[in-house]
Parts: sequence; structure tokens; C-alpha cells
Amino acid sequence: MAQTYTLMDLFAGCGGMTRGFEDTGRFESVFAVEFDQAAADTYALNFGDHVEAVPIEDVDQFPLADVVIGGPPCQGFSALNMRGVGLERRDLWREYLRALEQSQAAVFVMENVPELLKSAEYAEFVEKAEELGYRVEGRILNAADYGVPQRRRRTIVIGTRVGDVRWPEQTHFAPGKVPHGGKPWTTFGQAVEGLPLQPSGRNWHNARNPRPVSLERYRTIPNEGEGRFELAERRPDITPDCWLRKKTGSTDVFGRLWWDRPAFTIRTEFYKPEKGRYLHPSEHRPITLREAARCMTFKDSFTFPENQPMTAVAKQIGNAVPPRLAQAIAATLAEALDGSSGARSHPPELALAA
Repeated sequence: MAQTYTLMDLFAGCGGMTRGFEDTGRFESVFAVEFDQAAADTYALNFGDHVEAVPIEDVDQFPLADVVIGGPPCQGFSALNMRGVGLERRDLWREYLRALEQSQAAVFVMENVPELLKSAEYAEFVEKAEELGYRVEGRILNAADYGVPQRRRRTIVIGTRVGDVRWPEQTHFAPGKVPHGGKPWTTFGQAVEGLPLQPSGRNWHNARNPRPVSLERYRTIPNEGEGRFELAERRPDITPDCWLRKKTGSTDVFGRLWWDRPAFTIRTEFYKPEKGRYLHPSEHRPITLREAARCMTFKDSFTFPENQPMTAVAKQIGNAVPPRLAQAIAATLAEALDGSSGARSHPPELALAA
């Protein structure tokens, strides 16, 4: 029987990365930290009550764990919000280092926005992690390359004390670039197969209720791939003035998805088509929360509490690491841990008692 390794998730959100690691059957989550109460409640519902809904600075002692995962808040590094976040949000990576030191983890995985790799904070993080004995490497991965029905580029940083850094092999490829033995990118149509075209209202298959003018705008651009430019051309009278004045940029705003392509990056306000390409390919509505969750590769069995506001659940979905991407990384790391004499597993009871 294959060995199981213990896992700690920092800045855990609703648990997308934990889900992927546990889906390999090789990792068991023993501790998590998530400041947002709604996300922590979702994590607890799916993985157990070993999640603390506190600022990570308030954790006095992190338990022993074989692997540490998680991504410090990305807003400070994101080009979408470089001016809107205080310096304190950019400094939480130091808590990540404290967790590494106290947990004695053999491996860690950090996820963040692509801009992270060019930041001074990242350079300092790598320096400190190497002082703790880790070999560190960061790459920008596209989730679509690993079977996620979404073109989502994120920085993944892997640190290891058990040999060289190992990366999962790409399994899915863009149209026209699929090698022998490879698979094409998973499409939006494949992701939402089996869901009713009309939102059922069950298991978060529900969408934002549009205003009459919004519904009229949707109907004005009925074809896949259309968006604000076609809207402005056909109905300038119902097109926002700011879109009429700005002739370039924001090409995906108010855009329809394609059935036969992956979704674009699912952000936290995907239920607002004015925020990006989030209109359904054929229906006159934005995508539902369940459709977005499927584009993140959350299985329908992953439970989001029904008593939470739609905005809270959407935020959890948009901030998550796609479980299928996490699973690909986790499978590679399990092999690395198996093949190292330095790998060891902390029994859950020991990890929690540390």
C-alpha cells in the first residue's frame, strides 16, 4: 500500500488545492488556515474541522507536516490591483516561511499570479527558503495544459528538500499543437455537459438576475465570441458610454464564451459579464456558479454551503486553485517523496500534537 503524506494548507480558501492533493489518495490534510470565515466554513464542510479561521499571524505554532501548500494573497502582486493593496498584504509570505520552518516540511507548493516572479518579495522569499534547505523553482503554468477547462495562467513555486524540483508533464494541448499521445484542451462544453441550459437553482446552478437593459444587451450579441464591440456597433443606444469612448482594450468585456474552447480565467466576479468573457455561449445570461465551479474542476460533490451569499461562494470559486491542476502537481510530488530516503510521514496525531 502506498504511503500517505500529511498536508498543511495555508491561505487555504475553500480548499481547491487540498482537494487536488487528496484526490491522489496520497495526502491527508491535517491543518489549514483561512482568514475568511465563509471560505473556512466551506473548507471544514469538505475536509473536516482542522481549519482555523484566523489571521495566519495568530497561529502560535504550526504542526508537523510533510507538505505545505497555499498561496499568500495575490492582490499585492497582481497587475489588476497594484495600487489598491496595503503593504501588509504583500508581507504575509514571511508567515509562509515560519510555517515551513516549524512544520519541517519536506516539500512546499506556492500558487500566485504571474507577476509574483518579478517581485522583490519573491526574490527574498527564495533566498530565505534556500537558507532553510529547500531547492526552489518557480514557473508559470497554464491550467488548461493539465486538463482544466479554463485558460488560467498562474505562478507555481515548488520547494523541496528531497532532491531536484520535479514538475508534472503537460497532458493537454492547444488546438493544432496536440502531439501523439496528447489530448486537446478540455472545452467549456465538455465542462458543463449534463447541466441544464436553464439554471435549476440547485447545487449553485444559478446565475445573477439581470436587469431588463442587461438582458437586452445579451440578446444583441447572440453568437459565440461576440462582445462589447459588436454590442456598440449594433446598439449604441444601450451601450455604456465608457465602452463607446474606449475603442481598444478590454476586448473580452461582455464577451460570450465558446462551446469548443476552454473558458477564460474565472475571477471572483464572473457572474458580472461586464468584468470579462463570462456570458454563456448560447443562453442570454452569465455563467452560473456551478458552471464556473466545473470550469475550475470542482466536482459537483464538492459542497458550497447553501446558506452563504452568492458573492461569497463566487469569491471562493474565483480565488481557488483548480483541483485538477493541484492533483497533477501532487502526483509528481508523491513520486518524489516516495523515491527519497529523506522523506518521512508524520502521523496525523503526531502532526496535530506538535
